[in-house]
Amino acid sequence: MTNTLLIPPDKWLIIVNPNAGVKKGVKDWPLISRLLNSDGISHLCILTEHRDHANQLAGEFIEEGYRNIAVVGGDGTMNEVVNGIFLQKRVSPSAITLAMIPVGTGNDWCRTFGIPFDYKEAIHILKNGKTFLQDVGRISYFKNQEPIQRYFINIAGMGYDALVAKKTNISKEKGRGGPLTYLFFVFSSLFQYKFIEAVIEVDDQLVFKGEMFSMNVGICKFNGGGMMQVPAAIPDDGLFDVTLIKKAPKWMVIRHANKLYDGTLVNLPIVETYRGKSIRIRSIGKIYLEADGESLGHSPFVYEIFQQSLKVVVGI
Repeated sequence: MTNTLLIPPDKWLIIVNPNAGVKKGVKDWPLISRLLNSDGISHLCILTEHRDHANQLAGEFIEEGYRNIAVVGGDGTMNEVVNGIFLQKRVSPSAITLAMIPVGTGNDWCRTFGIPFDYKEAIHILKNGKTFLQDVGRISYFKNQEPIQRYFINIAGMGYDALVAKKTNISKEKGRGGPLTYLFFVFSSLFQYKFIEAVIEVDDQLVFKGEMFSMNVGICKFNGGGMMQVPAAIPDDGLFDVTLIKKAPKWMVIRHANKLYDGTLVNLPIVETYRGKSIRIRSIGKIYLEADGESLGHSPFVYEIFQQSLKVVVGI
């Protein structure tokens, strides 16, 4: 193992997802590397080779002594690195500084923290080093009857949101992606979706029992390439913001699609909002899940929050 003392405290581990942004990661990395060098940022670059490789790399290089990690990728790559940071046992997660140079298709986490999509500007923000301690969530769920836990830093979606994310991810794997792809599936998947009976508890209080359409649990505000389904979310208040869309005529989704982007969705009578530190969801039938855009497993779910537990580089 590398001696921690041999790694300069200002050196960055750069984890690059070559497939991010429909191959933008590999195409644009030479430019990003030149910009890092021109700004005098000492770094080691590692390219991911498979799903969840970024998780593994983050853990391994923290063990070797790295304390600064930058992601060149999208929200999914960021999610993997966060899981690597929280699963390693060498140091407290808050001892790691995490930054992002966005090349993904949605880049929704960046929208909350003022990280620009321009590479040169994003690297200047990394160099300036302004940091923020944000909350991190952990979800307990099931996949093929196996209990699993996953950390997330932006938004987790269930029900219809998870179906749209799954279709979008399949499309990205085929080389087609972006916010317009997500929006296309928001509409095209409507009539194959079936409502699910759910029981929802927030901070051990029953808040909903009935058929639901979709649900978001947010730490930050944005998902789906700029949609604002949890507009009141505050990323360091130690609370989840929850937006529940109840059973309603599906034409209402089409009619009010603009409200997904300006945050006024929460004003509709078919929508309920909650706020709390812990959330439990049971269902009759499986409710599927995505977190930070990554398709995961199914209900039942338990959500826990860790307040101000991750240090991130921000532009605001």
